[in-house]
Amino acid sequence: MSTREKLYEGKAKVVYAGDHADELILHFKDDTSAFDGEKLAQLARKGEVNNAFNAFIMEYLQEAGVPTHFLRRSGAQESVVQRLEMIPVECVIRNRAAGSLCRRLGIEEGRVLEPPVLEFFLKNDALHDPLINRSHIRSFAWATAEEVEAMTRWTERVNVLLVDLFARAGLILVDFKLEFGRFQGDLRLGDEFSPDGCRLWDAQSLEKMDKDRFRRDLGGVVEAYLEVARRIGVPLAS
Repeated sequence: MSTREKLYEGKAKVVYAGDHADELILHFKDDTSAFDGEKLAQLARKGEVNNAFNAFIMEYLQEAGVPTHFLRRSGAQESVVQRLEMIPVECVIRNRAAGSLCRRLGIEEGRVLEPPVLEFFLKNDALHDPLINRSHIRSFAWATAEEVEAMTRWTERVNVLLVDLFARAGLILVDFKLEFGRFQGDLRLGDEFSPDGCRLWDAQSLEKMDKDRFRRDLGGVVEAYLEVARRIGVPLAS
């Protein structure tokens, strides 16, 4: 790994230059964080689990016609992806109330949201990822009006696909975030999809099966990730 060019290191991943100019290598770390990096820990196998989980979801979405940057897994904790020009906007879709929505609006956790709520956030840790709207995105040229509509359409499509996938595994997809970028002028889903960036509850017990276990000191974070992976059919070594 030391001979490769490191382009960026975030809280959960390291991004390296790939073998080709239009490719990147994502290395999924065992690190986990919460509250904009204020709470940190290392969890054994987390990188391996998230890499396999992300590959499974990205391939599932690709088979359903969703354009993504994912190309292939290249190791236990690494995947090769297309190099995107990332749009600095997080698309968050909420099927039930949780997290910041409850804090901002005084909504009780777990309330079913019909239709689902779609929100945009500026991807900026220093500003704590502030809530923004379509006007902000267009005025500050973070994305075109056409790209905003495409991000909206693809996020809603992903939601339909994944709500069904997780429901068949006895899980509720509470909410999740997506990031998009441009590849040769085309919009594609980028970054990752793992329990780090979504909320998943057991459909019967409502037990939290995602990073809220870390945020709330519930323990068993990787064990919960492994159980979710097992239920949806992610291939992982025992």
